Amino acid sequence: MSTPTGVQIHLASGGVRAQLSQVGASLRHLVVDGTTVVPPYPEDQPAPACAGVVLVPWPNRVRDGIWIDGDETRALAITEPKLHNASHGLLRYTAYEIADQADDTVLLRADVVPQTGYPYLLETSVRYTLGAEGITTEHTIVNRASSAAPVAIGAHPYVTIGGTDPRELRLRIPAETYFETDDRMLPVGESPVSEGTDLRAPRRLADLQLDTGFANLHRDDDGLVRSTLTAPDGRVATLWQGEGMDYLQAYTNTRFPGQDLVVALEPMTAPAEAFNSGRGLRRLEPGERWTVQWGITLSA
Repeated sequence: MSTPTGVQIHLASGGVRAQLSQVGASLRHLVVDGTTVVPPYPEDQPAPACAGVVLVPWPNRVRDGIWIDGDETRALAITEPKLHNASHGLLRYTAYEIADQADDTVLLRADVVPQTGYPYLLETSVRYTLGAEGITTEHTIVNRASSAAPVAIGAHPYVTIGGTDPRELRLRIPAETYFETDDRMLPVGESPVSEGTDLRAPRRLADLQLDTGFANLHRDDDGLVRSTLTAPDGRVATLWQGEGMDYLQAYTNTRFPGQDLVVALEPMTAPAEAFNSGRGLRRLEPGERWTVQWGITLSA
């Protein structure tokens, strides 16, 4: 059946089930042991508020779509007209190729082709694999252009814990700093986390209003960054970020279909405006391959 988000891909392994959408290679639904961890939305709708999609070759925003590439000034298409920004990369509305699939894993592929404001050819892929407690996501980019290509990677999953009042979920993000933004949601400074943004100790979602980028994330001894949602009954949903994914955007949403309140926890290799600031931006040489990982788990 044709849907606004293309073919729907269903994975299952043990007590873990996931639904992925072909358009945007998006994580559309995740259930662990009967508990919804990534909330779904109606199949006759496009992804609301960028739900679950892959963000390449940049996440977040580029001011006015303008960036300097060596001696060239590039002008990307404006995809956020309200704020006049280029937003969330070039594959958000692309139907990925289903390159490989088994019961518990799928590999999706799509090319970034040379286009307005981005004259580079990239091979990109994302592999989703189910595990005992959740899902692991692996992104790969290969530069097929003849010169070094600037790239960054992000994703936009929404996270919850089903069966509990979302307002009582407690959010923890182990970040030391956050990005101050202007009225176009573009960074104008970076400051230590403070009263409204300090989530190093868990805080109720009901007490938070976030559309905030975080940096200087603490990594545990195994090298992973872990942000958590904790339910009153002790269940914990964890979004983890592997090496190279050094930034996180958190966005609380009260307009997500079927959800009174939900939070997007967006792992990123670079923050907003990276094409201009260079912060976290990777330049891949011709033929160079780059891989990063993140995932979501639920534990009792």
